[in-house]
Amino acid sequence: MFKELVQINARPAPFEHYTAAELWTDPHTSSRMLEWHLDGAIDVASRTTDFIDRSAAWIVRRFALDSSRSVADFGCGPGLYANRLARSAARITGIDFSARSNAYAQEQANAEALSVDYVQADYLEYETKSRFDLISMIMCDFCALSPAQRREMLKKFRAILKPGGEVLLDVYSLQAFDGREEQTMYAPQLLDGFWSANPYFGFLNTFKYEQDKVVLDQYTIVEQSGTRVVYNWLQYFDVDSIRSELQSAGFAAEILGDVTGGQYSPDSDEFAVVARSL
Repeated sequence: MFKELVQINARPAPFEHYTAAELWTDPHTSSRMLEWHLDGAIDVASRTTDFIDRSAAWIVRRFALDSSRSVADFGCGPGLYANRLARSAARITGIDFSARSNAYAQEQANAEALSVDYVQADYLEYETKSRFDLISMIMCDFCALSPAQRREMLKKFRAILKPGGEVLLDVYSLQAFDGREEQTMYAPQLLDGFWSANPYFGFLNTFKYEQDKVVLDQYTIVEQSGTRVVYNWLQYFDVDSIRSELQSAGFAAEILGDVTGGQYSPDSDEFAVVARSL
């Protein structure tokens, strides 16, 4: 057991492993993630319902969404933004890893007779001949990607934007990074059975990488059938670092407080960016 515990507590290199499929394609965890998405009172998998309502209304105004405009929502989840934006008559494409979330989103769109094209795909691999006026990646999804993955995403965004098109992102700030602490936690059925319908023992190791401004929440799930590890990476930014990364990819950045259009504050745990091709 000593060797197993050493392995469980070993610190990987930043972004050494990528396990997004464990969250989004596993039948049990995708079901639990959908529950969290749809709980409008909590700010976990999605923002609260009130925030999303205000945010969607601002996006429609800020980007002048109407029947002449097209939007790609990367990481659309169960359509909480995409369906709201579709009420503006804009043409919406939602891209998400989770078949369960896509099915829910499509069901809700059909109930309102909304025209939304939901695509089940790993957005890192998504290809299209369509071109968009707006690309959104909300709930700090950008932060979950490695530097190499982010470069590829921004390259993809430039390729599928129309001339004059824009990208809307939100990211975690260095204020939030400073508030994170390293920890080690163990519990049977860690996170109230989130990881499996079967009995399991869960370990959470939170590693903080000061130089890289990265945090890893590493979950080791031990079941009778075997052990698996899920890596939840988050990159944290300040205004200069996100501007530099976007400029290197050919974008100019406008900094906002959040995706409701609020004013930027250095004391906030996150902030938003509107990027336009140079």
